[in-house]
Amino acid sequence: MGVRIESRHLGDIVVLVSDVFRDERGFFKETYRADQFRELGLPHEFVQDNHSGSVRGVLRGLHFQWEPPMGKLMRVTRGAAFLVAVDIRKDSPTLGMWYGREASAEDGVQIYAPAGFARGFCVLSDYAEIQYKCTGVYNSRGEGGIRWNDPELGIAWPLREVLVSPKDRQAPTLAEWLARPEAEYFSGSELAYSQAERAL
Repeated sequence: MGVRIESRHLGDIVVLVSDVFRDERGFFKETYRADQFRELGLPHEFVQDNHSGSVRGVLRGLHFQWEPPMGKLMRVTRGAAFLVAVDIRKDSPTLGMWYGREASAEDGVQIYAPAGFARGFCVLSDYAEIQYKCTGVYNSRGEGGIRWNDPELGIAWPLREVLVSPKDRQAPTLAEWLARPEAEYFSGSELAYSQAERAL
């Protein structure tokens, strides 16, 4: 019993699923084990856990952090949501491309994307809770965002009517972000997992 890789996307996005043991009492599954993540070649030292709850139509994102670099392992623990990761790494061959997938508490899908990917989600059920493990501690001075509806990205969000925070609504476009000096944090030889994330 454990965690296994279901698929990979855009080079560094990893979709994970867990074996589930069920009986008349309910279920049990492992969602994270450092030794298994190490064997799979994934970051295995997470330093912060986050937990959010949102009503249907709430869209959060697209968020990222460059200092310290923050990768995120996200899963839905109640309800259903559409999880998205966008490549914002300046020299990446998949720059501006995105991967999105519906995930739910029932399917137990987890999606990992390293630093250099902006993350977001849209709630599809009446209410949903999303939990995610982070490879870096939150730093308000080292965080950023990309506008959720940037036409250059063309993300196919499953809902037309969404509720977005003022901060997310005013986020820069991808082109505007790439023009900023901070975009260099996600360029050059650091296109894959950073050494701090790998910690192998």
